[in-house]
Amino acid sequence: MEVGFGAASDVDIWRYACESGRIVISKDEDFLHLANRQPQTGGLIWVRLGNCRTPYLLARFERLWPRIQASLKAGDRVIEIR
Repeated sequence: MEVGFGAASDVDIWRYACESGRIVISKDEDFLHLANRQPQTGGLIWVRLGNCRTPYLLARFERLWPRIQASLKAGDRVIEIR
C-alpha cells in the first residue's frame, strides 16, 4: 500500500508502520536495523533479490506468499526474500 511517504525518512516510515500495524516491504538494509530494535512492533519483508524486473518480483512474491503469511502469523518480524 502506497501511503505517500516518498520524501519521508526511514524512521518516519518505520514509526508509521509500527503505529498503524503495517508491514514495510523494502530492499533498504536500514529497515532491517530499525526492525531489530526493541521494543518495536513493526514488521519487515526484506527483499534481497537485487535488480530485477517487476514481473519477476511479483511472481516471486506470489510463489512465496503462503510462507510469508505463515511467518507473519507466527510472529516473525523480519522475513527475508531471496
